[in-house]
Amino acid sequence: MSDTSDPRARPVPTGRANRAARMGGLTAGLLGSAAAEGARQVFQGRRPSPRDLFLTPANAHRLTRKLSEMRGAAMKMGQLLSLEAGDLLTPELAAALKPLQAQARFMPPGQLKRVLSDAWGADFLKQFKRFDVRPIAAASIGQVHRAQTKDGRDLAIKVQYPGIRNSIDSDIRNLGTLMRIPGVLPKGLDLAPLLEAARQQLHDEADYNREAHQQMQFHADLHDDPQFIVPKVHDDLCTPDILTMDFIPSEPIDTVADTPQTTRDTITTALFDLLLREVFEFQRVQSDPNFANFRWQPETGRIVLLDFGATVLVRDDVLPTARSLLRAALDQDRDAIATHLTTLGLMPENMPDDLRAKIMEMVDLASGPLMDVAGFNYGDTRLVRDLREKGMALGQDRRFTQIPPADMLLLNRKAAGLFLLATKLNARVSLHALYQKYV
Repeated sequence: MSDTSDPRARPVPTGRANRAARMGGLTAGLLGSAAAEGARQVFQGRRPSPRDLFLTPANAHRLTRKLSEMRGAAMKMGQLLSLEAGDLLTPELAAALKPLQAQARFMPPGQLKRVLSDAWGADFLKQFKRFDVRPIAAASIGQVHRAQTKDGRDLAIKVQYPGIRNSIDSDIRNLGTLMRIPGVLPKGLDLAPLLEAARQQLHDEADYNREAHQQMQFHADLHDDPQFIVPKVHDDLCTPDILTMDFIPSEPIDTVADTPQTTRDTITTALFDLLLREVFEFQRVQSDPNFANFRWQPETGRIVLLDFGATVLVRDDVLPTARSLLRAALDQDRDAIATHLTTLGLMPENMPDDLRAKIMEMVDLASGPLMDVAGFNYGDTRLVRDLREKGMALGQDRRFTQIPPADMLLLNRKAAGLFLLATKLNARVSLHALYQKYV
C-alpha cells in the first residue's frame, strides 16, 4: 500500500485546530479577493454590491476546491446547501457549490494504511487475499474499497476519513461564519436551523455503528423482496471508522436509461413505491437521493441499495397527516393540502398570502403527474423546468426566510431526488396507483 502520484489523492486535514485554520484561511482569501475586486471596480467608477464582490469566478473556484480538499462536514455542508437550500441561495453561490455534488478527493495510500492499522491492527493485511488500494468510490465522509478475505468473502469496505467525526461541530461553525458574509444569503434568513440540521445529519452519517444497524434493518425488511438487494453487513470487520459489507456486482442506476421502456418504468416505479413503504411501513427512510446510492443488476433486474448513513426515522405523529396529505392530493383538495403542509411545517402559518399562493402553484404543478392514472411521462422535462423556475423565484423572495423542520427537509429531498431520477430515465410512473395503496 505504497503512496502513488495520482493527482486526485490528497491527505485529509485532521485536527480541529488545523481544519479551523484552513477554514479561516479560506475566508480570509475570499474576503481579500473581494476587497481587491472592490478596489478595482471603485477605481473604474462603479459601486459593486457585496454579493458581486464575493462571488467572483476566482472565488467560486477557490471555494469549491478548498471544500473538496477538506472533505468532512465542510464539503458535506456545501453539498447540502446546494441541494437543499439551493433555492434560497443566490444563483451565483448555488452555481459555485454545485460542483461539490460530484467532486471528492481520496486519501493517499499512506494515510489509508494508517487509518486501517489503527482500526484493525498493524497486521490487518494478513486477513486479506486482496485489498484494492484505489477506492471504487469516494465521498465527503469516507471512501470505499473492494477486498477479498482469505476465507473467500468478496467485500466492499467503507473507510471514514480520519478526524472527520470530531471536526463536525467546528466545521459547521466555521462554515456558518463564511455563509454569513453580506450578500451571500437572503437578509433575515435564519441559518441556524439549517446548520443544526446539517450538524445532526453529519453526526448520524459519521456514526458507522448507527449506519450498520440501519443497513441491517433494511436488509431484514427487504431480504425476501424480489426487486431489491441490501448488502449484508459483516460485523467482525466493522469498527466505528469502518463499515464492511458484501460487494454486490452491479451497474450505475443511470445506465437504466439505455434499457427498454418497460424496464425503466418498472425500476422507477419500484423506487417510488419503496419510498412510500419506507414512510408508512418501515418508518425509516434512506433520505439521500444521490444516484450513486442506487445501482442495478441487468441480469436479475434487481436494484441494489447503498448508503444508509442518512436514514431518517419517521415520527408516529407524522403518519396520520402524511396519509391525509396523500388523500387530499388524490382528491385535489387544495384547502386540505394547504392545511396538511402547514401541520408538517412545510408551509408556515404566518407566511404572507402571496407566498402561500406561490407554494400552492408549485403544488398544483407537482400534482399533475398524480392525476395521470395511466402513468405520467417524466421524460417531459417542462415540469422540472417550471418547478425549478418557480422554486428559484420563491427562494429569492427575501421574505421567504423560514426553513422547514429537518426531518421534513430530508423527506422532501428524497422525493425530489426520485423525481429527478425518473426524469433522467425518461420513465412512466403511475403515482395515482401507488398512492391508493397507502391512503
